[in-house]
Amino acid sequence: MNLHKIRTTFVIGFLFLWSFNLIGQSGRDLFEPSATVTKLAGDFAFTEGPAADEEGNIYFTDQPNNKIWIWTTDGELTLFTNQSGRSNGLYVDQQGRLVACADMDNDLWRYNHDTVPEILVADYQGKALNGPNDLWIRGDGGIYFTDPLYKRSYWTRDPAMQQKGQYVYFFDPENETPPTPVDRDFVRPNGVVGNPNNNLLYIADIGDDKIYSYRMKKNGQLKRKKVFAEMGADGMTIDEQGNVYLAGKGVTIFNPKGEKIGHIPVPEPWTANICFGGKNRDQLFITASTGLYVLKMNVKGMRRF
Repeated sequence: MNLHKIRTTFVIGFLFLWSFNLIGQSGRDLFEPSATVTKLAGDFAFTEGPAADEEGNIYFTDQPNNKIWIWTTDGELTLFTNQSGRSNGLYVDQQGRLVACADMDNDLWRYNHDTVPEILVADYQGKALNGPNDLWIRGDGGIYFTDPLYKRSYWTRDPAMQQKGQYVYFFDPENETPPTPVDRDFVRPNGVVGNPNNNLLYIADIGDDKIYSYRMKKNGQLKRKKVFAEMGADGMTIDEQGNVYLAGKGVTIFNPKGEKIGHIPVPEPWTANICFGGKNRDQLFITASTGLYVLKMNVKGMRRF
């Protein structure tokens, strides 16, 4: 695997003139009052899709530039591939394989320990997907992915919607069965994340300013749909206490009851996505517009599987 390594020579820390908005003791316990959001790398076109591997290294995309990068636990910025299919959401499965929502051709890709992707999903019932945007992988390997329609100028396909709506799908790559819609009732689904401790799945409908929670069934189907928060989001992540972090205008934090307990401002126009990583899984990595940022936390991220 020929990966190009770039040693970063400095890290820029930002101490904002405004403070973190933390509500109640549960919010204040998440990180130290003196903690700062630190810029690790910049000069990207638009960053997306942070995903941690088992060691805590962070994969993320520079979507318009068609690249996937790795921020290592040793503080190195490494180019993984410059042919990413303009990927958005990423996730690393239990075998250490990177799975990507490849927006250029509206596919779901998997990198099998190298930089040559395998197409996992290319269509639904013979018609092109809208554009897989984000994904989450269960411990048994099953994949949930969102499929909103964001018309792209670089598409060679007909930009009109091929599907009947903007759905969320479940796909089991081990059984090689076709993807199955598990919820069709969205304006524009985007972020998706699961909590394996209590079998909960969260899906953001950014088009309707809502976060929904579900119980997951063994076959991938969903039940007990509830409105978790009256707020949309781009990407999402969860900490080990079950708090849910929403990316958008900075990072907004809700406790497991759906009560807002905090907000983290980020010095960029838009915060696209977030994940926990680092050697101890206690760093919150933030992809926001042109940069990659990090915040040291007092809480660890939810175990991945």
